[in-house]
Amino acid sequence: MNIVTTASSDIIIPVPVSLVQKKGFFNLNRETKIYYPSSNLDNDFTARYLQHHIKSITGYDLQILSTENFYEKGNIYLILQNEVANSNPESYELSITENSINIISDNSEGLFRGVQTFIQMLFPLKNKIDLAANYIQIPNVEIKDYPRFQWRGVMLDVARHFFGVNDVKKLIDLIALYKFNRLHLHLTDDQGWRIQINSWPKLTEIGGSTQVGGGAGGFYTQKEFAEIVEYAKKRFITIVPEIDMPGHTNAALASYPELNCDGVAPELYTGIKVGFSSLCIDKEITYDFIKDVIREVAELTPGSYIHIGGDEAHATDSVKYIKFMERVQEIVNSNNKKMIGWEEITQSKLNPTSIVHYWRKADYVLAGIKQGNKVIMSPSSKVYMDMKYNPNTELGLNWAGYIEVSDSYNWDPSTQINGLNEKDILGVEAPLWTETILNFSDIECMLFPRLPGVAEIGWSPNEKRIWDEYKIRLSNHGKYWEKIGLNFYKSPQINWE
Repeated sequence: MNIVTTASSDIIIPVPVSLVQKKGFFNLNRETKIYYPSSNLDNDFTARYLQHHIKSITGYDLQILSTENFYEKGNIYLILQNEVANSNPESYELSITENSINIISDNSEGLFRGVQTFIQMLFPLKNKIDLAANYIQIPNVEIKDYPRFQWRGVMLDVARHFFGVNDVKKLIDLIALYKFNRLHLHLTDDQGWRIQINSWPKLTEIGGSTQVGGGAGGFYTQKEFAEIVEYAKKRFITIVPEIDMPGHTNAALASYPELNCDGVAPELYTGIKVGFSSLCIDKEITYDFIKDVIREVAELTPGSYIHIGGDEAHATDSVKYIKFMERVQEIVNSNNKKMIGWEEITQSKLNPTSIVHYWRKADYVLAGIKQGNKVIMSPSSKVYMDMKYNPNTELGLNWAGYIEVSDSYNWDPSTQINGLNEKDILGVEAPLWTETILNFSDIECMLFPRLPGVAEIGWSPNEKRIWDEYKIRLSNHGKYWEKIGLNFYKSPQINWE
């Protein structure tokens, strides 16, 4: 009899809140079925998602059945059940016994998070299964799990270099495996405007026509952006669009002369300097422009948030900047969205619903806390994924320092800033700026192996995160990445053998 055994507790990232290894195994075979509650399309998608990954890893093409109140030994069950693990909407339980595999939550999002955990348990089987195997032994385990923080995000800058719909979808699939629930898209900057605005068509016609280094650029039509939003939504990831202002706006200024104080459009910009551009904030047409852009972007975005940038506005009068941000906040709120901005926005009077995005200066963050604002933590010296790993790294920059795997893992959001408490923190986010990033292989290299550690910071209890233990789990993921052809950086801090 041909039997294959997989691993369990030494593979899961982020580490669960509670994991108890049990004696015995569940025997997964080609006759195993996946049962799911037919109450909504989300559950149908999750069942098919699980089916796809099991087939991709093991070769077993399991049957999916939609049924309620049915139980038979030897199958996988996605179960909706009240009062699971924790009141958090992403809570789930994973119970593997000799009789069945049960993934349980009180909602569809929790079921999807639990599926990610089970899929990771199968990673060691990739390319190891002889399809003649009678069954696969999966060790019995009891897991109860829920996230530490509500916001666990990744940011992709598509303005410096443009990445198309398929690349964004590939990124969504990668981050979903690590329980991220936000994808922040930096859609506009000096080098490019990447989203179609029907009322201002030259933004993409002119502003979207180039990128850093002078390449062809590109942009998303509204239909394509809606496709990205829907693809992410099925994986319980919210798209957060960023329209940067009043600085980082050269692409818009080159598209429409009237947005400049002198009425003259600047040349398109393909370099990487910052802080030189500004919308003309004394002109009323500027606010007509912002109202149109925010309205159209809000209509495309079912999520609650619009990011308005607000950083590095060195070319904007500091007093006028404050009034500008307060007016922009009103525009965002009038479209039933919450405003997010980089930490500089706290110079303005903010509504309690606005969110401060920390990247460098603690004083700005503390000013936001005094106004009652929540904070997203993206310390540039820890989680800016565009920073080089070390001086010999080919890709990336180093203005915030070098960030090795241990640097991106060994920090705690609640102790990063004196005076900032856990109750003030909405979550964490790992930004990838793309000045030096040309293709998806480059994205993979800069995100992996650092990104899973950020996922663990966002999800897992701090006391569960142990570097020496994490290194082992990360190494096991590296073996899977090799088998799927992921272009990850083989950090010398990790034993990849």
